[in-house]
Amino acid sequence: MSDIHIRTEGRAGRITLTRPKALNALTYEMCRAIDAALIGWATDPATDLVLIDAEGDKAFCAGGDIVEMYQTGTAGNFDYGRTFWRDEYAMNARIARFPKPVVAFMQGFTMGGGVGLGCHASVRIIGDSAQLAMPECGIGLVPDVGGSHILARLSALHPGAGAWLGITGHRLRGMHGLFGFADHFVAEHHWPELKARMVESGRAEIPPGIGASDLAAQADFYIEMRQMAAHFARPRTEIAASLAADPSDLAAQALKALTRADPLAAACHIEILSRLGPGSTIEQALALEYRFTHRCMEQGNFLEGIRAAVIDKDRTPKWRHATLSDVTDAEVSAMLAPLGADELTLPEDTP
Repeated sequence: MSDIHIRTEGRAGRITLTRPKALNALTYEMCRAIDAALIGWATDPATDLVLIDAEGDKAFCAGGDIVEMYQTGTAGNFDYGRTFWRDEYAMNARIARFPKPVVAFMQGFTMGGGVGLGCHASVRIIGDSAQLAMPECGIGLVPDVGGSHILARLSALHPGAGAWLGITGHRLRGMHGLFGFADHFVAEHHWPELKARMVESGRAEIPPGIGASDLAAQADFYIEMRQMAAHFARPRTEIAASLAADPSDLAAQALKALTRADPLAAACHIEILSRLGPGSTIEQALALEYRFTHRCMEQGNFLEGIRAAVIDKDRTPKWRHATLSDVTDAEVSAMLAPLGADELTLPEDTP
C-alpha cells in the first residue's frame, strides 16, 4: 500500500505513514492495515516492540481522511462512516492494550485520528515541531478516537481543562504536549539514532541525556491551562460570559474558538467528559464517542461541518444552534443514548 509502509526490521514491527502531501491523514484502508499488522505482531516471538512513525516534517498524522465520509454521507449512506469509526476505534483500543511496547514518534501536526494512532502508545515521543490538538468540535464532531479518554484524565487533575482543549481545539506546541498527550520530549535530530537503537535491541528505552525538559515552558503553560480550565469548568451556559469577562488574549482566543465550534458537539463533549471519571477506561470512552459518531451524520452537524471546512471552504457552517446555551439537555441525551444492537463492541481478539 503506497499510503503506508508496514514491515519488520530487527526486533521491531514498523509502521510508517507515507502520504506526507496529505499530512499523513488516515484512510479506512490504512486503519485496517495497521490493525491487521498489530494482530500478527501480538503473538510473534520475533517482534519485541512496535514502532510507529511518519514521513515528512509537517505532520505525523493530521487526522482522518473525511472527504469520502462526506461523499457517502451526503448520498444517504451513513454505514461507510459508521464502519470506518467502528474499525478505527478497535485499532485505537488495540494500541492502548497491546501486550508489547508501542512507541510513537510524533512530529508536526498530530490531530484527531493522529492522536488516536500515536497518543495511546505506551511510549509517546514528541519534538520541537509537535502540534497536538483535538479540533473535532469545529467540524461538528466530538473529540473521538479515544481522545476523550485522554482529556478526561487531564480534567480529573484540572477540572475544565479537557473541555477547553476539546471544544477550542487549542494546539499543544512542543513540550506542552507532555500534559497528557506525550511522555518524552526528544530533539528530532536524535530520532534516527533512537529508532535504530530500538529496532536493533527490541527495547523501548530512551538513553540518559537524550531527552529534554524545559520546566519554565511547562510552568508557563500550566498557568495558562489553569486559567482557561476555570472558565470551562463552569456550567456550559456560563462559559461564554465567563470568557468574555476575562481581558486576556488567551480568553479572547478561546471565546472566538468557542463561537466557531458546533454547539451540539461541544455540549456533548462536555457531557462525555462528565461521564468519564479518572478511573474510566479507553473502552468506555470509545463507546460513548461512538454513540455520537454513529448519529452525527444523520442527526448532528458533521456533514455541514465538513462542507464548510473542507468541501466549500467558506468557514461559515450553518449549525443547528446559535450558541452553547441553546442546546438542551434532552438533545445531548439523545445523541449519547445507548444504541442497542449498534453499540460499539470491540473484536474478541482486541487485547
